[in-house]
Amino acid sequence: MATIKQFEDLEIWKLAREICQDVYDLCITTPLGSDYKLRDQINGSSGSIMDNIAEGFERDGKKEFRQFLSIAKGSCGETRSQLYRVFDRKYINQEKFEEIKEKTIISNKKISSFISYLNKSEYVGTKYKK
Repeated sequence: MATIKQFEDLEIWKLAREICQDVYDLCITTPLGSDYKLRDQINGSSGSIMDNIAEGFERDGKKEFRQFLSIAKGSCGETRSQLYRVFDRKYINQEKFEEIKEKTIISNKKISSFISYLNKSEYVGTKYKK
């Protein structure tokens, strides 16, 4: 953790960004774009994954970072649930569904692992350094 200078270097943030872009691509290339409520929900929750990782990192404290990672993890689950609705409404095919679903599962596991790492780490955050 000490060598990471900005949130853009975090593997979990990069994957969250990829999921967010995948969702946006669905919004502009599939009938999901016309289902305004679902489109806005999944677009928002996918963005929330990457945004909460970034915000938590920028808070410069371990406890806050863990809390924001937990929110990001929840948003990842929300995105996956909404993805099922997208699939059930036949806006995407099985292959695309599985591809994005798998990314959300991997993302959730990576966020969980990072939370576990922080729980065990002596890192407290730059705002607590003297």
